[in-house]
Parts: sequence; structure tokens; C-alpha cells
Amino acid sequence: MTDKDAGAESPLIPEPTRADPATVFSALAEILYSGSDASEVYAAICVAATLLVPGCDHASVMLHQRGQHVTVAATDDIAARIDALERRLGQGPCVDAITENIPQIDPDLRTASHWPELARAVVETTPVRAVMGFRLAIDQHKVGALNLFSTTPGAFTTEAAAQAGVLAAFASVTATAVSRDQDIASLRAGLLSNREIGTAVGLLMGLEKMTADEAFDALRRTSQQMNLKVADLARTLLEWHGRAHNP
Repeated sequence: MTDKDAGAESPLIPEPTRADPATVFSALAEILYSGSDASEVYAAICVAATLLVPGCDHASVMLHQRGQHVTVAATDDIAARIDALERRLGQGPCVDAITENIPQIDPDLRTASHWPELARAVVETTPVRAVMGFRLAIDQHKVGALNLFSTTPGAFTTEAAAQAGVLAAFASVTATAVSRDQDIASLRAGLLSNREIGTAVGLLMGLEKMTADEAFDALRRTSQQMNLKVADLARTLLEWHGRAHNP
């Protein structure tokens, strides 16, 4: 897929200014239920990022395929263009997110940046002023990144990063299914639990200040110690948290 092709938006998710997470995840579920191909699912995840993550105006999914970083979906040309800049310059949060195990965040590209060449190019050629990259992993192997872009400096707060982490966990589940040549529609039976796993990962990230990988590993280790499925443990954790905050 070319960067231009990746710019097509998914028509399958409504686009209010800020959507209820349950509504967005239900829409994503329906896309998976319908047996949509991988490109449609990734495009829907990009649109979901703009609905779920405060401050996110553009988003893309970049995967590492056959030795190259490839943009497989993007909300628009701006997101695809920034991905292309990162590939050309060999630097940036999206590229680094694929190899690093922590989120890559630059809340204001106009100030001193970890990626000065990229920051200068992005500020000069796009309206984007803040960026985040979250690694997508399959069985702990680094395969890609969910990339988020904001036109508002400082918009990517701790809350925004936590929301993005939940969506990245969901995207990793999708990438796992695709990589194993599973029929996307076959995820229907397990999709609810997968969403719960993603939400539980996001909850642990916020409560325990963990990375997405650390939170998932903690869930997996605890499930083994308790002889529970990860999905069952995630559901129990969410129920406990709900009771604790809504007595």
C-alpha cells in the first residue's frame, strides 16, 4: 500500500467530536464481525484513535514487513506524510516505537526534540505539533506501531497516553490474528474478552505506571499463578475496579 492509498478514511465508524469508548469499541467489533480484511480493520483503528484519544487529530498504523516500515493505514494524507518523513529521515517516535518497549511521545515539536530533523520538517510542512507512537507486538515480537498526531501543542497528556495504550493493545490483538492468517471474523467469539484484556492493560498502565508490555506481562504472569485464563483475570480486574469506584 502506498502512502497515498493509506490516506483513505474508513467509512464504517461515525465521527463525533469525542465518542464514548464503549460505542467506538462496539463499532470496531462490528467491523471485525463482518469479516473485513486487514486493511479495513487497521483503517478503522486509525479513525478510532481520533475518537478515543484526547487531542488526536490524525493517526496511522505502520508495520515492519519484509525488512521495511510500511504504512498500512492512515486517517489522511497528513498522517501518511509524517510516516514517510520518518522513513526517509530514519528517525521519529513512530519508527522508534517499533523497536522500543515504551511509548514514544513528543508533546511539543517546536521545543527541543529527541528527533530534531523530523520535528523541523513536520512543523514546516504540516499543522502537526505533537506526536505519540505505541508499539504493536505479536508474541512479544516487534511488528509495528500505532502513531498519533495532534495539531495542538501539549494536547498529549497522561490521560491521552493511557487511552492510546488501550487502543494499541486492541490493535496488537488484531495484528496477531492477521499474522497467523486467521479469518478476522473468527475473532467474534473471543472479541469481548480481547477488549477486556485491552481495557485491563490500560487500567494497569494508569494505576501502576506501567508500560503496555509490562502491564500485559503482569496480567499473564498473574493468570498463570492463579490458573486463570488471561481474559477471565482481565474481566475480574475490571469488575473489581468498577465496584471499588462505584460502591
